[in-house]
Amino acid sequence: METLICSSKGCDAPAEFQVRWNNPKIHTPERRKVWLACSEHEPTLRSFLDARGFYRDTTGLDDDAADGTAEA
Repeated sequence: METLICSSKGCDAPAEFQVRWNNPKIHTPERRKVWLACSEHEPTLRSFLDARGFYRDTTGLDDDAADGTAEA
């Protein structure tokens, strides 16, 4: 299995979390976009999205979206 890498700029650490978000101006409420995050960058990515009203939730890397609508 391919190692998934953190989405934070310049980070090459293995991802541990899915930071799930959507932009309510362009996405339906059910749609989720996903940024991958290592433990160091999960708080930073979450804060960035939360400040813009885009943050929805964070799940473990192995957790699938319950409704199957998550997108990378």
